[in-house]
Amino acid sequence: MAACVRFTRVLAVPGTTLGGPRLPGLRRLSCSVGPGQAVYDVVVAGGGMVGTAMACALGHNVHFRDKKILLLEAGSNKILEKLPETYSNRVSSISPGSATLLSSFGAWDHICNMRYKPFRRMQVWDACSEALITFDKDDLDDMGYIVENNVIMSALTKQLDAVPDQVEVLYRSKVISYTWPGPFFNTDTNPWVQITLADGHQLQTKLLIGADGQNSGVRHAAGIQNVCWPYDQSAVVATLHLSEPTDNNVAWQRFLPSGPIALLPLSDTLSSLVWSTSHEHAAELVSMEEENFLDAINSAFWSDASHTDFVDSAGSVLQYAFTLLQPTKSSARQLPPSVAKVDPQSRALFPLGMGHAVEYVRPRVALIGDAAHRVHPLAGQGVNMGFGDISSLLRHLSTAAFNGKDLGSMSHLTEYETERQRHNVSLIAATDLLKRLYSTTIAPLVLLRMWGLQATNAVSPLKEQIMAFASK
Repeated sequence: MAACVRFTRVLAVPGTTLGGPRLPGLRRLSCSVGPGQAVYDVVVAGGGMVGTAMACALGHNVHFRDKKILLLEAGSNKILEKLPETYSNRVSSISPGSATLLSSFGAWDHICNMRYKPFRRMQVWDACSEALITFDKDDLDDMGYIVENNVIMSALTKQLDAVPDQVEVLYRSKVISYTWPGPFFNTDTNPWVQITLADGHQLQTKLLIGADGQNSGVRHAAGIQNVCWPYDQSAVVATLHLSEPTDNNVAWQRFLPSGPIALLPLSDTLSSLVWSTSHEHAAELVSMEEENFLDAINSAFWSDASHTDFVDSAGSVLQYAFTLLQPTKSSARQLPPSVAKVDPQSRALFPLGMGHAVEYVRPRVALIGDAAHRVHPLAGQGVNMGFGDISSLLRHLSTAAFNGKDLGSMSHLTEYETERQRHNVSLIAATDLLKRLYSTTIAPLVLLRMWGLQATNAVSPLKEQIMAFASK
């Protein structure tokens, strides 16, 4: 694998001339303004995958060549001198649509030169019945890609270095307050959003993009209501070694009564585990001996302990009926691989929840990524929703910049909000419904979801629509 390049920054304070006082972490500005009064066209708050990708997309956009963009990140610059031999336990499933976005500003090329694993098939099945659904493509196109989060961040950081004149990056920056322009926020007559940092420096921006996560300070400061609730689950993640080498191009997910378990391909010998289960069980899984942990994983994928004769009989009748009504060439059931080893120190857990901002935009403010929405990982769409936000917002901002319009105007920000909420709300609602529907062993509900899986699997056009929606 190709080694990552060390990233360097020239340091300077916003609003100072060359040779003036410097603030650690910021590249040298190309212009001089009054002390503490640097004005940016766009400030992106939050330097995670979505925030950094937003800054990259703007910096590489032809209509933003004369614009000033700032990325604020509370943490330090994550420099990878070379790709670690050990895989990270935090990975993302990247859809073809997200890969297209990353390709548009060159980040995907870096990912391809590091490491990623495409998958060409998905198999989803129920632990309480024989019902399953498979997703694949006749032309063997990739359905998606499993990529470590640190690899994505490395690729994005490289592309930030490619546009130093367009995008400034300020690491270890803590925002203590935002002052909004009136009259909407009923403050002073300053036309821009003013940002005050913990070290006393002040910045101004024509548009503030909040990409600062589920506990977004931008969303809170703007007074945007967030509808959210915690799930009664935590996700356990780990890097697993398979019992034997395989093509390993299938993403596996089984719905257990306690929550879904997924096995995502990393290489021909490695897979990434994402197991959503109760908080108590998750804590046990993280702390138990390796042999017991591996037994629990293999049992979760292979055991029929949750089956009942009644459900199995009903499932056979339904499957026969679907075969008569809708003769189709269905993909054969595959058996998942067994796991033999877990990487030391790779086991971890994090709590799960749902969240959605009532508004994505206000004058001179837009929310993207987890700042706007939070979803259960069972659909594998978390970061893809954020990248979808970027594609939409970038398109509207690019048009506004080309036409010489105010970037912070509600006219195009509202169009972004409408477009993305239509997509995100439906996905969040469907994911939440699936989570609840599969968290029970009550026979009528087991039969209902079994019928749903079998019906969907039997109707090819419906499966194609689902795949098309998920690939965006």
